Amino acid sequence: MTIIRQMSLFSMQELYEMEPTQRYDAIFSAIDLSSIVHEVTKKSHLGAPEALNYPAMVISILIRLVEGIPTMKHLIKRLNEDLAFKRNCGFLVSDSVPSEASYSRLLTKLENSNILAEVQEKVILQAIAEGFITDDTVAIDATHFEARDQAPPKEEKPKEEPQKRGRKTKKEREQWLIEQAEKEANLPLFEKKIEAQLEVSLAQLRREIPQDPKWGIKKNSEGKNVFWYGYKGHLAVGTSSQYILQSLFSSGNLNDGKAAIPLLKGIHERLPLNSLRYQTMDAGYDFEPIYEQVYRMGQQSVIAYNKRNERERVGFDEHFAPTCVREHSYRYDSFDPKYETLKYTRPKECHDCPLANDGLCQKVYKVKITTDLRKYTAPARGSNVWKSIFKQRTAVERVNAYLKELFQLNNVRHRSGKRAKVHFDLVTLVYNASKLAVDRIRTSHQQQQAA
Repeated sequence: MTIIRQMSLFSMQELYEMEPTQRYDAIFSAIDLSSIVHEVTKKSHLGAPEALNYPAMVISILIRLVEGIPTMKHLIKRLNEDLAFKRNCGFLVSDSVPSEASYSRLLTKLENSNILAEVQEKVILQAIAEGFITDDTVAIDATHFEARDQAPPKEEKPKEEPQKRGRKTKKEREQWLIEQAEKEANLPLFEKKIEAQLEVSLAQLRREIPQDPKWGIKKNSEGKNVFWYGYKGHLAVGTSSQYILQSLFSSGNLNDGKAAIPLLKGIHERLPLNSLRYQTMDAGYDFEPIYEQVYRMGQQSVIAYNKRNERERVGFDEHFAPTCVREHSYRYDSFDPKYETLKYTRPKECHDCPLANDGLCQKVYKVKITTDLRKYTAPARGSNVWKSIFKQRTAVERVNAYLKELFQLNNVRHRSGKRAKVHFDLVTLVYNASKLAVDRIRTSHQQQQAA
């Protein structure tokens, strides 16, 4: 029996199984290479003419990530030994292969400009224009990757003077509060509390994020602490399209929650996505300012709750749904967007309860989400709809795996944080371009099948 191949299921893996020339053409057709080339080439006609083929150098840097070539040294070796590969990269037969120093100068030019972020945004806007991004949910998460350099020895912190025991006097406490406020005000933006980011512009947030390699710590699936020295990549991914809508590069010690507001502001201010309704994240993002930012965007937060040793409220269950006299939870019914109100209805167990007929158990319970944005979300916590949306968060984990397995995110070959950021930006750019190429091929196959 003949097996009919479903062309509409064209995947990222199938893109990598194509012939190199076809694969490169599909990926690079989604990238505005001319803008990158213009940024790194000479702007003046004065002086000696340029001897390097910058367009081919840019293409070869991107192909290095696509082909899994580990270092610039290996790239140069292949360009020297493989004439077909050299031509696929755009070099002429007569062109000399650039040196490692030439590639390093090219990366320095990219490091000192914002062109990769601009081209990345063009790819996303093009995907939106072509109808490939129509998500209603975004998943946000971080992934870590190590720096090239060996971690420096940890510095021993000086011992603090022991504080005086006993309760502070009113005057001492007032002085202590003033000192703490001054200390907080003088901290760098990303060392302050998260709420300080709410009134800061997106440009300033992106400009001030720390990027030097630092020690990071995270719990693994077994609940054990994992340490690494390096960086974090923070991603906001469309859960159905799996495009990276926004990305952020930071030091490895930055708390995941402190990258959420810059990502959210980037989505809100830079992308015309009216279809978005939900922002979903794990418990590491359970901070009130993040809920506030999502609320300001006119969307809803679907974030796992972190109890933080909080006491349970009497008359409410673990998901903050009201309970009846016999402690049965009310059922989430609906959300009224006009009045921003959650509606709960009487529990099933109360149907034959004598207390219900005595008026001690009300039929409907309504709560405004603005009472506490962290506890009252739409849809309500614990409901089947909430759980269904939260499950979509795995999309960002899937994209993180793609970046590491197919696009060399783990293979940082640079010592400085700024240069490592160029690597991160190139990786996310090639991923999004590959995703757009896959969607275009899938659409073309579907149109052929329909014809």
